[in-house]
Amino acid sequence: MLIGNRLRELRETKQLSQGDIEKRTGLLRCYISRVENGHTVPAIETLEKMARALEVPMYRLFHDGEVPSGLSKLKPPKDDEFGRRRAEADYFSKLRRLPAKMEPGDQKLLLCMAQKVARD
Repeated sequence: MLIGNRLRELRETKQLSQGDIEKRTGLLRCYISRVENGHTVPAIETLEKMARALEVPMYRLFHDGEVPSGLSKLKPPKDDEFGRRRAEADYFSKLRRLPAKMEPGDQKLLLCMAQKVARD
């Protein structure tokens, strides 16, 4: 099954319009249409936004039926989850590109700090 068809099916099942998804993800409606019609292949980050907007776990974009073995029941995101608004998504997008401009030593330091924070 093409991912675009699956996204459209999930959206229509939840009785959401492309405009509703646009508001929830910050993605343009014309882009959502291009994905649903198979003209554009979305990035993983985009699929994560779409899954959040549809309030389904990410695996539901690829699998219909029971929870695959090894996956626990995932909870839908909270309404106040950071990164759902367009301004926040734009900020994360800019932030994501910054490490590429850093010196290799600084990149390594940043990665070590992030790993330490993730463990705690």
